[in-house]
Amino acid sequence: MEQGRSHAAPPAARLFAEMPAQVARGAAVRGGAPAGSRGGGPAEVHGEGARGEHVHGEQEYGVPCAAPAHAPARRMPQRHSVRGQILDALRKALVSGELIPGEVYSGPALGERFGVSATPVREAMQQLALEGAVEVVPNRGFRVATRTARDLAELAEVRALLEVPVLLRLARTVPAAGWDGLRPLAETACAAAATGDRVLYAEADRAFHRALLGLAGNRRLVAVADELHRRAQWPAAHGGPHCTADLVADAAEHVALLEALAAHDVERAEALVRGHFAGAE
Repeated sequence: MEQGRSHAAPPAARLFAEMPAQVARGAAVRGGAPAGSRGGGPAEVHGEGARGEHVHGEQEYGVPCAAPAHAPARRMPQRHSVRGQILDALRKALVSGELIPGEVYSGPALGERFGVSATPVREAMQQLALEGAVEVVPNRGFRVATRTARDLAELAEVRALLEVPVLLRLARTVPAAGWDGLRPLAETACAAAATGDRVLYAEADRAFHRALLGLAGNRRLVAVADELHRRAQWPAAHGGPHCTADLVADAAEHVALLEALAAHDVERAEALVRGHFAGAE
């Protein structure tokens, strides 16, 4: 679908600069420098920050560990909110190629970029490790996983095994009007593709596929397929974001697929969806 072609990466640290203001304000709360004040995007591990280890006095989410007795208690929802925002930003950095396959990043170094302590960054990175996006490097941090073209092809094959039979069943059973609700999502994906922004398009692409599979009424299927789709959006080693033409062509396949599905043209729908997955290999 949208993998396999190599192009130049976007400007360094663009995604980190777009972190929500409430996360960036963590630096001011703990009296540190604002995010990005010491340079560009995430850097390869070096110096003391490379250890990625917790040290005495490290601050949690912008509040000193040894808080005064009168300091208000931290609320868990806020803690999870910060971690969730950083996890989302790191996932986008993976899609954009700002987190480079094979490079090692430490919690303290990334925390400084985000304007928060290393703890929420480590927690987010641990989640990415469970998803196979990064590998833990003891006493150093996290290495971005190096994925090959074969890895992406295998993901595409598994996705096809899950999604193609469902879409063919839907092509035979869903009335023409039932596909109308997906047209705005297909148009949104086309608009996102036209910007050339891989991250923006990746989100629109997944939203379209979630809605498409959602018509089958199987929430677990949607969740599993979406997770596979998200992993398939991470670039392979030495790969980068596609050019605008690649994204536009990919988005156009959504529109053509909807037309075939609405017309109950099962043969064309199967050819389009199989070709869509073949393009992801």
